[in-house]
Amino acid sequence: MTKTENPRVCPVEKAGGLDNSIRRFLQNPEKILKPHINQGMTVLDMGCGPGFFTIEIAKLLNGSGKVIAADLQAGMLEIVRQKIRKTELEQIVELYKCQDQSVGVTEKVDFVLAFYVVHEVPNQDNLLRELKSILNPDGRILIVEPNFHVTGKEFKTMLEKAEKIGFEIADRPKSFLNRAVVLTLKRV
Repeated sequence: MTKTENPRVCPVEKAGGLDNSIRRFLQNPEKILKPHINQGMTVLDMGCGPGFFTIEIAKLLNGSGKVIAADLQAGMLEIVRQKIRKTELEQIVELYKCQDQSVGVTEKVDFVLAFYVVHEVPNQDNLLRELKSILNPDGRILIVEPNFHVTGKEFKTMLEKAEKIGFEIADRPKSFLNRAVVLTLKRV
């Protein structure tokens, strides 16, 4: 889905608003991610934008594992590329350009971060099926959606879709002015 087709996708021109000190104060990436990231993991930062969470994930991996920073917009990926250029993070961050109608990543992952992303996706069922297909059996998905874009009813509907597809709710972490959930695969 391109920016012009989906006005809910944050344009590259507004990337600065996604990575600044005010956001860092309100949504501390280390605090949000530390409970979920372990060394050696393969992590998908879906809709990575300018790398606000990508950089922190890479730091928490501490040189082992991999971050797949995936975004629909090449401009966002270029911002991440410039941030990691000529640093040790360049070795563990893989930039991935999503396809118009899917994430397109096929590599198995241990953790997926979908921060302010799911509401931008026109077909959430397909997205959830795709994430299920790449998630390792003990993997987790952290979905965080902004209250100002996603109503409680819309969030509940997304969770119902996830449960029908084969996920279960593992946790509902608190997140300032957001709705958040950690999903795992249902145990058979």
